[in-house]
Amino acid sequence: MGERIVVQAYILIQTEVGKAHDVAAAIGKITGVIRVDAVTGPYDVVVLAEAHTVDDLGGLIVSKVQGVQGIMRTVTCSVVNI
Repeated sequence: MGERIVVQAYILIQTEVGKAHDVAAAIGKITGVIRVDAVTGPYDVVVLAEAHTVDDLGGLIVSKVQGVQGIMRTVTCSVVNI
Protein backbone atom coordinates (compact mmCIF):
# COMPACT_ATOMS: atom_id res chain seq x y z
CA MET A 1 0.00 0.00 0.00
CA GLY A 2 1.28 3.52 -0.82
CA GLU A 3 2.42 5.98 1.81
CA ARG A 4 -0.02 8.78 2.61
CA ILE A 5 1.54 12.03 1.43
CA VAL A 6 0.79 15.06 3.56
CA VAL A 7 2.13 18.53 2.87
CA GLN A 8 1.93 21.32 5.40
CA ALA A 9 2.38 25.07 5.32
CA TYR A 10 2.27 27.98 7.71
CA ILE A 11 0.17 30.85 6.40
CA LEU A 12 1.08 34.27 7.80
CA ILE A 13 -1.84 36.68 7.58
CA GLN A 14 -2.16 40.43 7.84
CA THR A 15 -5.73 41.51 8.55
CA GLU A 16 -7.64 44.75 8.43
CA VAL A 17 -7.43 46.65 11.72
CA GLY A 18 -9.62 45.01 14.35
CA LYS A 19 -10.39 41.93 12.22
CA ALA A 20 -7.85 39.40 13.57
CA HIS A 21 -10.36 37.64 15.84
CA ASP A 22 -13.01 37.34 13.12
CA VAL A 23 -10.47 36.12 10.55
CA ALA A 24 -9.02 33.55 12.96
CA ALA A 25 -12.49 32.26 13.88
CA ALA A 26 -13.52 31.87 10.23
CA ILE A 27 -10.29 30.15 9.20
CA GLY A 28 -10.51 27.75 12.14
CA LYS A 29 -13.64 26.23 10.55
CA ILE A 30 -11.90 25.35 7.25
CA THR A 31 -11.17 21.66 6.64
CA GLY A 32 -7.41 21.15 6.44
CA VAL A 33 -6.59 23.86 8.96
CA ILE A 34 -4.73 22.27 11.86
CA ARG A 35 -4.09 25.30 14.07
CA VAL A 36 -4.89 29.02 14.11
CA ASP A 37 -3.21 31.55 16.39
CA ALA A 38 -3.58 35.29 16.76
CA VAL A 39 -0.07 36.72 17.18
CA THR A 40 1.74 40.02 17.65
CA GLY A 41 4.27 41.47 15.25
CA PRO A 42 4.06 42.13 11.51
CA TYR A 43 1.35 39.45 11.07
CA ASP A 44 -1.94 39.15 12.92
CA VAL A 45 -2.83 35.48 12.44
CA VAL A 46 -0.67 32.39 11.83
CA VAL A 47 -2.28 29.25 10.42
CA LEU A 48 -0.94 25.71 10.08
CA ALA A 49 -2.70 23.88 7.24
CA GLU A 50 -2.23 20.50 5.60
CA ALA A 51 -3.41 18.63 2.51
CA HIS A 52 -2.56 15.45 0.61
CA THR A 53 -0.70 17.21 -2.21
CA VAL A 54 0.88 20.57 -2.96
CA ASP A 55 -1.93 21.26 -5.44
CA ASP A 56 -4.59 20.48 -2.83
CA LEU A 57 -2.83 22.76 -0.35
CA GLY A 58 -2.65 25.55 -2.93
CA GLY A 59 -6.36 25.16 -3.62
CA LEU A 60 -7.17 25.32 0.08
CA ILE A 61 -5.15 28.51 0.46
CA VAL A 62 -6.42 30.28 -2.65
CA SER A 63 -10.07 29.24 -2.66
CA LYS A 64 -10.79 28.98 1.04
CA VAL A 65 -8.32 30.90 3.24
CA GLN A 66 -7.80 33.91 0.97
CA GLY A 67 -11.57 34.21 0.53
CA VAL A 68 -12.11 35.06 4.19
CA GLN A 69 -13.29 38.63 4.68
CA GLY A 70 -10.85 40.94 6.48
CA ILE A 71 -7.61 39.51 5.07
CA MET A 72 -5.28 42.05 3.49
CA ARG A 73 -2.22 39.87 2.70
CA THR A 74 -0.99 36.31 3.10
CA VAL A 75 2.47 34.75 2.97
CA THR A 76 2.71 30.96 2.69
CA CYS A 77 5.71 29.10 4.11
CA SER A 78 5.88 25.43 3.14
CA VAL A 79 7.09 22.99 5.79
CA VAL A 80 10.17 21.04 4.66
CA ASN A 81 11.94 18.10 6.27
CA ILE A 82 15.67 18.89 6.48
